[in-house]
Amino acid sequence: MIENIPAGTGEMRVAKKRVLLLSEGFGAGHTQAAYALSSSLRKLSPNVQTRVLELGSFLNPRMAPLIITAYKKTVVSQPRLVGLVYRHQYKKSLNRLTTLALHRLFYTQTRNILRQLRPDLVVCTHPIPSAVISRLKRLGLHVPLCTVITDYDAHGTWISPEVDRYFVSTPEVMRKLRARGVPVSKIQVTGIPVHPNFWEHPGHDEIREQFGLKPIPTVLVMGGGWGLMNDEVIHRSLTDWRENIQFIFCLGHNDKIRRKMQMDPRFNHPNIHIFGFTREIDKLMEVSNLLITKPGGMTCTEGLAKGIPMLFHKPLPGQEEENCQYFTAQGFGEPITSLDVVVKWMNRLLHDFPEIVRKRQEHVHNVARYYPLQSAQSILDIMEPNRVLS
Repeated sequence: MIENIPAGTGEMRVAKKRVLLLSEGFGAGHTQAAYALSSSLRKLSPNVQTRVLELGSFLNPRMAPLIITAYKKTVVSQPRLVGLVYRHQYKKSLNRLTTLALHRLFYTQTRNILRQLRPDLVVCTHPIPSAVISRLKRLGLHVPLCTVITDYDAHGTWISPEVDRYFVSTPEVMRKLRARGVPVSKIQVTGIPVHPNFWEHPGHDEIREQFGLKPIPTVLVMGGGWGLMNDEVIHRSLTDWRENIQFIFCLGHNDKIRRKMQMDPRFNHPNIHIFGFTREIDKLMEVSNLLITKPGGMTCTEGLAKGIPMLFHKPLPGQEEENCQYFTAQGFGEPITSLDVVVKWMNRLLHDFPEIVRKRQEHVHNVARYYPLQSAQSILDIMEPNRVLS
């Protein structure tokens, strides 16, 4: 499509394609995937406009935070219940009642957003907006819909016949979708999209200077935003190694835990650094030699891109268990089954550090084979003129 520019310039310009990326705030990974895709699309093509929205928060700014807070409390206080619900609904798509409720909550406003933004393609990185757009398509909406599954598993709530293309992390997830009747022509193994920065490897000296870090074995501890890594036993155990190992604690928006740790004399040490929310996790991963984290799909994929070995802390029943099993089986990480695992890795950092560095360099070389912008490139391919979706 060609769009005229003001008369007298003697030039023509190509109208930009519009991609609307929809997510939800139930965990940071879904929205991070949307922003990663947005950045990758703009990197690949100057003729693409992107817009990222957390649909519920955008349409219901008062109600959505209450729902998300209630969900967080349930995840933290009753993880077994979350696991039971996950397994009970594992092979089921969203039922008609739930879909109808979402439709009534979002239909008019979502339809108005689509009319205003006029996207050429919609990408969903969470099941809820995917279900909303799917129902709108059943009612006559004509726009391609892509769904990015942001874990190393395929829960039934992701699946809808109106989805035109699924982007999945691994061939195993593809097989699970096929077993549930999704045509192979609708599935593409692209990996989970992470921000292009995680595939880059800048100089370490500059990063250390920026954050006040030393060139010694370094451990990055993440996952505190929801209080899920508030494990005092592990945290205190780590401080026993602070004379020879550097620790970076990234606690997200959990100011309560951050203040508590800052007031604890055990964490008041030159080799211990405590951060709140930061947009520079890619840099901190780059200069760290071990990542201790909850096994969320996005964080694990970021760690994979950086080549950093990972220790997984108490996976939540459901998708985190699946993520943990996948990365453990691939040799990229190990669950913390006891403090002995932590002690083993601290000793390795002290006594086998050159070997850890060598293996990481080897891993980074191997993952460089993968095309990190595959998801974004696939979206551009779909939007090519005269391209027909299967």
